[in-house]
Amino acid sequence: MMTKEQYIESLRKLNLNLYRFGQKVENVVDDPIVRPSLNSFAATYELAEDPQYEDLMTATSNLTGKKVNRFTHLHQSTDDLIRKVKMQRLLGQKTAACFQRCVGMDAANAVYSTTYETDEACGTTYFENFKKFWTMVQEEDLAVDGAMTDVKGDRGLSPSKQADPDLFLHVVERTADGVYVTGAKAHQTGYLNSHYVLVMPTISMRPGDEEYAISFACPTDAEGITLILGRQSCDTRKLEEYNDIDVGNKVYGGHEVLVIFDRVFIPNDMIFLNGETQFAGMMVERFAGYHRQSYGGCKVGVGDVLIGATALSVEMAGCAKASHVKDKIIEMTHLNETLYACGIACSSQGTQTKSGNYLIDLLLANVCKQNVTRFPYDIARLAQDLAGGLMVTQPSEADYRNPATHDYIEKYLKGVASVPTEDRMRVLRLIENMTMGTAAVGYLPESMHGAGSPQAQRIMIARQGNLEMKKQLAKAIARID
Repeated sequence: MMTKEQYIESLRKLNLNLYRFGQKVENVVDDPIVRPSLNSFAATYELAEDPQYEDLMTATSNLTGKKVNRFTHLHQSTDDLIRKVKMQRLLGQKTAACFQRCVGMDAANAVYSTTYETDEACGTTYFENFKKFWTMVQEEDLAVDGAMTDVKGDRGLSPSKQADPDLFLHVVERTADGVYVTGAKAHQTGYLNSHYVLVMPTISMRPGDEEYAISFACPTDAEGITLILGRQSCDTRKLEEYNDIDVGNKVYGGHEVLVIFDRVFIPNDMIFLNGETQFAGMMVERFAGYHRQSYGGCKVGVGDVLIGATALSVEMAGCAKASHVKDKIIEMTHLNETLYACGIACSSQGTQTKSGNYLIDLLLANVCKQNVTRFPYDIARLAQDLAGGLMVTQPSEADYRNPATHDYIEKYLKGVASVPTEDRMRVLRLIENMTMGTAAVGYLPESMHGAGSPQAQRIMIARQGNLEMKKQLAKAIARID
């Protein structure tokens, strides 16, 4: 396995075609806007080196029999699924941000089982293709981004009926050696910190959509790929001279990019689905289930940090003993642990697929993510309630460092006498960052839309809820034939 340092150096070998704020980025690794997200990703390598986290951060590969980073592991039991959630909570606690590697892990497990069943039904060789690719990923401890979300264009039309065919990624040319693809993938978390991208269809496909039913892997810097960085609230604070306090979470963060594929060549041995529309839905459903499980871990870990920051803020203000304050922190904890319980529950009820890896309970995974679309917003609301207005009105760090204004800020932003004013400012900025700033992108909007919007989960809950069985239970009790 790679060390944190080896991982960071490996990214320097990539030639990513990235644009940020209207300019091409020549050094992505050291870019001040991007670097916090790299630090979060690097934590997945760093913690895997720490003996105290070995059980959570590593596993034994079913492909090679060797120890691998759990982010490259294909789940072999419900215990693996549970450890995954615990690992994600740990990393959320350590970074207070999106650490981005979950998408590739979830994509890999979905593609692994789907390719097996596609081959079984269609006589294809996608499963062997994927095993060969993923063995390389494990052997080299590579970082892989999972890419599912197309831009979709007119949501009322299927991929093949769009006015612009490129609004869903699709095959534009076929050769004896592979295919060329064109399109875009949106909201891509962790792409800039990954060596490969694992692409999947974004929705179930119908006959006529064959060119869109495509899954493959390619290097993140493949010829024909252009990247455009997404904006985040307060992101330019990272560029300011005084950015130690005002950024809130200075070391860690996340990013999203729009990934443009312009006639990118994909060789045959890196293709995992190619026109089999009937299996696109299976791949989408399984990836979505795994990723909805993930949110019962990562968002809980971030929530732990936010709850801790809120508790510190009320202690620093001298109101921690007030009954309503204590009750609100209890409510934050209750909501956060409910999310964790959902993540553990859908993991413990997982079952083995035909390929041998384990799939979570899809109904409970969707219930988990449905709660994630709500509870973090309530937790953030309570954090802002308890932090008070100073969270968004305190002066800048530049003013705090200015001799002309420093003493006024030091005097009038004081809370409890024993607590340094600067410490109070740091905690309030952290809460602002986690509920409104750059970290909020990976906590609140990602809680809402990551792994599918709320309605996507409700559709799956309706599909998986087994309403007819429940009707029969009621009939039996009511003695109705």
